[in-house]
Amino acid sequence: MSASERRAAARTAVVWEGLQEVLGSGSDVLDIGGGTGGFAVRAAELGHRVTVVDPSPDALAALDRRAHESGVADRVTGTQGDAADLLEVVPEDSADVVLCHGVLEVVDDPAAALDAIARVLRPDGTLSLLVAQRHAAVVARAMAGHFGQARALLEDDVSRAAPASPAGRVGRRFTLDEVTALLAGSGFTPRSVHAVRVFADLVPGSLVDLEPGAAQALVDLEHAVAERPEYLPLATQAHVLARR
Repeated sequence: MSASERRAAARTAVVWEGLQEVLGSGSDVLDIGGGTGGFAVRAAELGHRVTVVDPSPDALAALDRRAHESGVADRVTGTQGDAADLLEVVPEDSADVVLCHGVLEVVDDPAAALDAIARVLRPDGTLSLLVAQRHAAVVARAMAGHFGQARALLEDDVSRAAPASPAGRVGRRFTLDEVTALLAGSGFTPRSVHAVRVFADLVPGSLVDLEPGAAQALVDLEHAVAERPEYLPLATQAHVLARR
């Protein structure tokens, strides 16, 4: 495993473990904003049928190459689109599991996006929602000496538009209370919440790359704190599994 793959594993291990708990046998999976297929191809390798909706034709081309290289091209479909036009490219009641990772940060209307996802999911379907957390972003900006950016994030609001701002932020950052309220408004019930990247973004990459066993030890540590609520505010992301 390369150094970049080890770092990626530390950042995604908790999310992937949670997903494996909800993926049934031969599930229909929809990955919104799935890009080049980091999760989609892995799910297809387990026998699931995966549709990736992404606005980037370059990302979809890379997805197609990746699926062919992994021998799962027959189970992976790429479709150009985004959360705003989801119901124009994906039928209602067509997915058992929907992945919405890093998408609510940049859509015009998070509530409308969740409403569309609710219509795409089958009854008792599961939403895997991964969002950037505001608390951790404030701390990270302050530790880097960007105090103005930290203050702007501190006073942010999910109702605001999501473009990059002069303060340097990209998209929204959420608190767990805000995410829970958005999910409830679209008829979702959270079943679990995991802290993601509590330490992975703080540990120097050189340590993970060079110290023997450090990468696996970091993954183990991320798993150990993922379900401990006192560490959730420190996590770069929150992973919520919610039932329709």
